[in-house]
Amino acid sequence: MPADPWRSVLHMPAARSRPAPAAPRRQAPQRSAATRRSAAAPPAPKRNAAARIRPERVLAATTLALVCFGLVMVYSASSSRSVLQEGDPLSFVKRQALFGVLGFGAFMVFSRMPMATIRRFTVPSLIVSGVLLVAVLIPGVGVNVNGSSRWIAAPLIGAVQPSEFAKLALILWIAQAIARDRRRIATFKGIAPYLIVTSVLSALILAEPDLGTASALGVVCLAMLYIAGARPQHLGGVMFCAAVFVAIAIAAAPYRRERLLSFLDPSSNPQDAGFQGLQAQVAIGSGGIQGVGLGGGLQKAFYLPEAHTDMILATVGEELGLIGVSAVLLAIGLIGWSAFRIAIRARDLHQQLLAVGLGVLITVQAIDNVAAVLGVMPITGVPLPFVSYGGSSLIVLLACVGILVNIGRLQTSPRPGAARGDRGGGNGRARDAGSRGGRSAARTRG
Repeated sequence: MPADPWRSVLHMPAARSRPAPAAPRRQAPQRSAATRRSAAAPPAPKRNAAARIRPERVLAATTLALVCFGLVMVYSASSSRSVLQEGDPLSFVKRQALFGVLGFGAFMVFSRMPMATIRRFTVPSLIVSGVLLVAVLIPGVGVNVNGSSRWIAAPLIGAVQPSEFAKLALILWIAQAIARDRRRIATFKGIAPYLIVTSVLSALILAEPDLGTASALGVVCLAMLYIAGARPQHLGGVMFCAAVFVAIAIAAAPYRRERLLSFLDPSSNPQDAGFQGLQAQVAIGSGGIQGVGLGGGLQKAFYLPEAHTDMILATVGEELGLIGVSAVLLAIGLIGWSAFRIAIRARDLHQQLLAVGLGVLITVQAIDNVAAVLGVMPITGVPLPFVSYGGSSLIVLLACVGILVNIGRLQTSPRPGAARGDRGGGNGRARDAGSRGGRSAARTRG
């Protein structure tokens, strides 16, 4: 036994305490690739109220309201004339309602039609429009009204105006051709085909004669070329040549010279060339702020020619006053804003050019008509979109709106091949994760 047992105890190594067993680690639940991407992505910025507005919905609602308003004004402007000529005060508004039904049918078709199908009909529609523009000049085929051969007789609707369909066909063709190869329009040789086709159609329309529609075609073509990236110096030269040609066309036709002179000085010929413009200004001036009341206008019955077609805005001004005219201008402005908003957000160049061309067509026609009624421009015979009486114009314009709504709807629908929770990033085919996991597990077990 040792001499000092406590010493041996003190020098004994201390007993090591066994560590407490560690708590089992909890495995994090496995997340899918889509969940990991959404967690890593920054939160989407909140959009303001203006950004949430769907322009295609604004466009469709405004167009519907304007067409309904046009039916009311066509009845108000034409009822007295219908009683005197046909004995039925509803004759014009019945036909306009039929045109509206056909137009909304075209709207529904084009608003749902795939863009690939619209592209397939582009070239045939342009060819058919050119053939009809030639046919309308053949005596016995074209219907002559007020010295102009612009219509072809058609069952059920009475007559069709080929120049209205040529507008839409030209826009469809220009958008498709430029989208195929945008780089070509950087040279004058590249824009020459578009200028040639537009010039041929414009010349056929000018031979009817219809200078207003021919000018609208030129403006639409230049606007689409500019948006697509054509050089401004090339377009400037084309605009100068077009202005010279328009001046020659005005000087060559006596009635166009009279219209221009009456525009510069309406009182110089108040009973002939200046009569329509003066009576339109009298109608607008008689309406004041609130108008004389719906149906209470006098100019439409005895003095104002074409009160239900080209001069329908003057009837609006007389019966509904400045308030009514401002409402029409606001609606036209909303349609133009919606069209260009759709163009800005378009998915590809083809849709963008299509939206620009259709928006310019509607806006230019509205500006032309309003300016002529107010006496700011010479009278060209261009109707007020969606409001004036006219079957071909209303049907084509509603088809244009249908295409615009179609483009707007495509902006909010998911893109083909877009990344989704169960899809890969490259080729868009679904990843079979379970099969890969099964194969790796089999190798481990083996």
